[in-house]
Amino acid sequence: MKGAKADKGKKADAKLSVKKKAAEKPKPAKRGKAAKDPNKPKRPPSAFFVFMEEFRKTFKEKNPNNKSVSVVGKAGGDKWKTLSEAEKAPYVAKANKLKSEYNNKMNAYNKKQSEPRKKAADDDEEESDKSKSEVNDDEDDEEDDEEEEDDD
Repeated sequence: MKGAKADKGKKADAKLSVKKKAAEKPKPAKRGKAAKDPNKPKRPPSAFFVFMEEFRKTFKEKNPNNKSVSVVGKAGGDKWKTLSEAEKAPYVAKANKLKSEYNNKMNAYNKKQSEPRKKAADDDEEESDKSKSEVNDDEDDEEDDEEEEDDD
C-alpha cells in the first residue's frame, strides 16, 4: 500500500514538471502597430461627412440645449437619407475636390518617402563595395606574408 501511494506522488510530480517546462517556453513577441508618420496627409472626408459639418452647425442653432452627440448623428443620418441626388451633389462635388487635393499631397509625400530610401540604398552599396575590397586586400596581404615566410 505504501508503494502505491508513493507511485501516485511520483506521477503527480512528473505531470507538474511537464507543465512547468511548457510554461517556461518563451512566447513570441507580439507585433505592435507600425508607428504613424505625422507628416502623412490625412484622408479626405466623404460627402456624408462634408454634409455633417454643415448639419451640426445648423442643428446646434436649432437645438442649443442638446448635449448628446448620438442624437445629432442620428438626425444627420436621417436627413442625409432623405436628400435627393440633386441635393447631395454640392457635397459630393466638394468631397471629390478634397479627394483630388489629397491625391496630389499623397503623390508628393510618396516621392519624398522614396528619395531617402534610394540614397540610403546607394550608400549601402558603396559601403559594401568598400568592405569587400578591404576584405580582399587583407586576404591578399596575408597570402603575401605566407609566401614570404615560405621563401625563408
